[in-house]
Amino acid sequence: MNIIICGAGKVGFSISKQLSAQGHSVTVIDQSSDDIKKINETQDVKGVVGRATFPSVLENAGANDADMIIAVTRNDETNMVICQISHSLFNVEKKIARIRSKEFLDGKWSKLYNKSNLPIDVIISPESEVAKSLYRKLEAPGALDNVPFAGDKIKVLEISVEKNCPIINTPLKNLTEKFPDLKSNILGALRKDKFIFLKKKDQLLEGDKAYVVVSSDQLTQILKVFGHEEKVAKKILIVGGGNIGLNLAKSLETNFEGVRVKIIEKNKERAEQIASELTSSIVICGDALDEEILKEANIEEIETILALTNDDEDNIMTCVLAEKYSPLKRTIAIVNKTNYSLLQKSLNIDDLVDPRMTTVSRIMEHVHKGTIETVYSLLDGEYEFIEAEILEKSELLNKSIKDSNLPEHIRIGAVLRDKKVLIPKSDFVFEKDDLVVFLAKRELLKEVESIFRISSI
Repeated sequence: MNIIICGAGKVGFSISKQLSAQGHSVTVIDQSSDDIKKINETQDVKGVVGRATFPSVLENAGANDADMIIAVTRNDETNMVICQISHSLFNVEKKIARIRSKEFLDGKWSKLYNKSNLPIDVIISPESEVAKSLYRKLEAPGALDNVPFAGDKIKVLEISVEKNCPIINTPLKNLTEKFPDLKSNILGALRKDKFIFLKKKDQLLEGDKAYVVVSSDQLTQILKVFGHEEKVAKKILIVGGGNIGLNLAKSLETNFEGVRVKIIEKNKERAEQIASELTSSIVICGDALDEEILKEANIEEIETILALTNDDEDNIMTCVLAEKYSPLKRTIAIVNKTNYSLLQKSLNIDDLVDPRMTTVSRIMEHVHKGTIETVYSLLDGEYEFIEAEILEKSELLNKSIKDSNLPEHIRIGAVLRDKKVLIPKSDFVFEKDDLVVFLAKRELLKEVESIFRISSI
């Protein structure tokens, strides 16, 4: 595909890198000559310096021949205008825009976005996506990540293999025999910063991060198999009452039975505002780096703390300070600077979340063609978990896995058929309407699309 990306920040840079590696023709537009220079020097893409709201700049970037435009500049209104111009003047088929402001996202204004008004096909709200990601982490406290597939019937989990893991050094084929009723599939692992596909004869080792596909109703069971029996937190402290913190608190109030949420917010006006939007959560106005404020929040009773302010350093220090009161509490911090990940282990912070990469993953879901749906990227897009549907035109229809000639670096994890989760073996035969969750290496994505796709974006 011919794809234009407007905005060469971290999100735009990461998206262009992944799309270029997948073999797409990519052009990036940004007003910053330095950012474009960086992209030109490090990626096989075309960089254009200029304002993407100018028709001449879009034309120079190849908008007449573009299949898709992704607007991820720092300004909501700019992203919206880019999509409008791309539609009205260049007839670009698919338009994706990153939009942050709640005012533009309010459901009662939804009619704004259609072909007759403002033609944006996909709207990505970073704050909303990060809040959803954090919610899923709280939902499965023993997992590093928890991603829903197939209408939330199937989960893809990232699980840390620790010293006390009961299945360490056990061949995977033995696990099937030991847990015959468990609908799960261990497809791969991150071992010493290198991803490996796991075969039935292979074993998990201490320090691995395992990637597991499992039926959603057996989430607790699979975590127990790995030795993770952490309980879902009921006493939660959110530091930062921005859109991420507010969205997360609302989700917890609605879906977490018996949860007690407290929020610390510096700004008095903002604290009053979010307090009016929440029903049971307690809002405290103050600085979380002030020990007196933490004591007011009864920090010693808190089971999980999430530092979600716009300041990376404050978020890290809040988690470090919270750890002082209870070494058993779970700490999660948002950080935008990737180099802070090097400090995670030494500072004993359980999880660092990069909100921009969450946005990248969400956008990538909408790039693939045809019947390919949910996408979960690993290692900056080098590997992807993908959900795809078997249609009449699929090459896999009525074929078994062993007879399908799937490349070595494509692994089938699970299949949803008639609302039932199946863990397929080599003799499993694909049927029409099957939803297939699988893991594929980036270089094979074109082949994946040819197997599953219909001729549309």
